[in-house]
Amino acid sequence: MSDLLIKNTRPMGGAPADILIRQGSIAAIGQNLSAEGAVTEDAGGRIAIPGLVDAHTHLDKSLLGYPWYKNEVGPRLIDKIDNERKVKKDFGLDAHVQSMRQSLQSVGYGTTLIRTHVDIDTDQGVIALEGVLETRRKLAGVVEIEIVAFPQSGLMRRPGTAELLDKAMAMGADLVGGLDPCGMDRDPKAHLDTIFALAEKYGKGIDIHLHEGGELGAFSMEMIFERIRAHGMQGKVAVSHAFCLGLPDWNVSQALIDTCAELDVPILTTAPPSREVPSLKRLRSAGVRFGAGVDGFRDTWGPYGNGDMLERAMLLGMKNNLRRDDELLMALDVCTTGGAMAMDRKEHALILGGRGDVVIVEGETVGEAIVTHQPRKLVVTAGNVVARDGKSLAERP
Repeated sequence: MSDLLIKNTRPMGGAPADILIRQGSIAAIGQNLSAEGAVTEDAGGRIAIPGLVDAHTHLDKSLLGYPWYKNEVGPRLIDKIDNERKVKKDFGLDAHVQSMRQSLQSVGYGTTLIRTHVDIDTDQGVIALEGVLETRRKLAGVVEIEIVAFPQSGLMRRPGTAELLDKAMAMGADLVGGLDPCGMDRDPKAHLDTIFALAEKYGKGIDIHLHEGGELGAFSMEMIFERIRAHGMQGKVAVSHAFCLGLPDWNVSQALIDTCAELDVPILTTAPPSREVPSLKRLRSAGVRFGAGVDGFRDTWGPYGNGDMLERAMLLGMKNNLRRDDELLMALDVCTTGGAMAMDRKEHALILGGRGDVVIVEGETVGEAIVTHQPRKLVVTAGNVVARDGKSLAERP
């Protein structure tokens, strides 16, 4: 781990300053800094932001490197899930290769912290987890990868999946995943009891995909809240997507948001334009931890996306009708420091003692950097330069 001095930058678009990183942490921010023996990079007056955070993605699903996938999948969630399992088998998809490709592409865009959901099911067992664990090992020092053991094909509806999730946690997954306890498994009690028991067994947190909208989603949220209270897991259970928080009935959705704040339930969004999503301003006002991710991209689910969390900040701003420059800063926070906070990483910020993850971006202001999302000039992870001019220094397989 080398010392790094970034000269001539503008932290968060503010006054010119230098940033000194020692032993992976920010040791100083100020003008005319010097550091004997440190590697020096000149930012050329560009803006410095914290490392971007992809708090919800699927590294094992990407078809990057393959020819264009012609999507002819049915409209239901189960159609997409069943089709994906078949394509993975037909293609002989290697989760290690695909997760390396996506991770390094994201690194080129400035992502230094990733939470990925990895499929665990009775067709492929824990093969995908083994591949992503290998990627995490190889990219140590380049990007941090946090892994959720995810029952994408369902839990109770596919006997044997619970045992595989148990095995995945023993192998080194960081969190237990869940998925639509009503809509997918149609047995919310058994589904939630199972994942909370596994989390308790391993002393780990939970991240639940909740696509269920409207009153059904609200019902599932209430059941999640009940178990958080019963297991004393305040602050340890995140909900991804949480479309039900976009309910048009303001009183119902606000009650759910307030309970998320009370029980410290982080919400992780992908800001899809096709669904009602949690309101950034309402979550922020209530004090709910809020992060964002690119979800899957260039996979069997859909063709959109590229792994760029700065672009995702723009989409988040568009979805939430954020137009002022100060509002765009809120969108960026969700995709940097706020997203890290949702993952219990309090040190991920451009402050003294913060983790030495810095991205040098183009633009007169942070707002312009978000909207134009030009190639990143420099990406630094814990003081190590890992990408230049939009490309990771490590080659993709």
